[in-house]
Amino acid sequence: MRSFPLLVFEKFGQAKPLPKNSTKTIKFRRYFLKDSAFSASDNGIFSAGSYFNTDNFDPTKKILTEGQTPAATGLDKQDLYVTLTQFGDRTEISDVVADTHEDLILQEAIEILGEQAPVLIEKARFNALKAGTNVVRSGSVSLRTSVAAVFTTNVQRIATRTLKRQLAKQITSTVKSTPSYGTEPIAPSFIAVSHVDLEYDISKAQGFVPVEKYGNGMAFDGEIGKIGDCRYILTTIAEPWADAGAAVASNTQAISTTGVLIDTYPILYLAKDAFGMVPLKGKAAIVPMVVNPKPSDSDPLAQRGHVSWKTMQATIILNEAWIMRAEVACTDNAYMTD
Repeated sequence: MRSFPLLVFEKFGQAKPLPKNSTKTIKFRRYFLKDSAFSASDNGIFSAGSYFNTDNFDPTKKILTEGQTPAATGLDKQDLYVTLTQFGDRTEISDVVADTHEDLILQEAIEILGEQAPVLIEKARFNALKAGTNVVRSGSVSLRTSVAAVFTTNVQRIATRTLKRQLAKQITSTVKSTPSYGTEPIAPSFIAVSHVDLEYDISKAQGFVPVEKYGNGMAFDGEIGKIGDCRYILTTIAEPWADAGAAVASNTQAISTTGVLIDTYPILYLAKDAFGMVPLKGKAAIVPMVVNPKPSDSDPLAQRGHVSWKTMQATIILNEAWIMRAEVACTDNAYMTD
């Protein structure tokens, strides 16, 4: 028996399927009005507040004069590039094991590597996304090393307010949970992803609605509920920073790896088109390989077989203002109460 984490981020990114016979670089593109604050030299990394020039939305600048054709506002584009990384692994099986072992070792190896591949990619996605620059910390502290307070609804309020101020759109569709590439609609919402340890603190927060009380619509795998317009999905992939917070004395009920400093947990708040990725979908997404023992120059007696996989992958934050990271402490099991 084996278990592996849920795959969460795969559903919510702007997906760009891997092109055939192309370079190792994937291009994402956004369009905007030419007189806006966007700049093709910005490389997609903008500071909060710098995204939109109010001239584009000022009605007094767009009043028409009778009989006169207005000057056209130019349409411009910006390309964002991310270099693909090749991931892969293999395991070796001897002819003796394959021929004599009581278990179906070859099939076991195929299943293990088949589970390993998506989990490894999911971790790579999480590492890329948690490096975003927009952050809110529980207790209104300015440094991760000062985090001592657990999650409250106010943390979400700050995160979603920041997203909305930057005109971030709620997610309205997800990548289908099937091997084929495609999307399916969902109710508009922001998506919050964090570690399973935070289930208690999130479920105790003001306004929490568990999934079993949803009126309509399906819950995502790993989803525990929602607060307002934000749905919470938990996974073991979203690991905390061990001993990264304040001294345990600041909150003796918080989890600490060593008992000296409090562990800090990230919560990623995602809006539509916050990040881009190569989807782990379709027949070309992952290349599995099984080689049974056979004679060769390096293995003349056919003593070794191989099971392996490889894939080309990439994850990129497309708009720093449309992804928020909250950093919070987490209540230790010994202090959980009904």
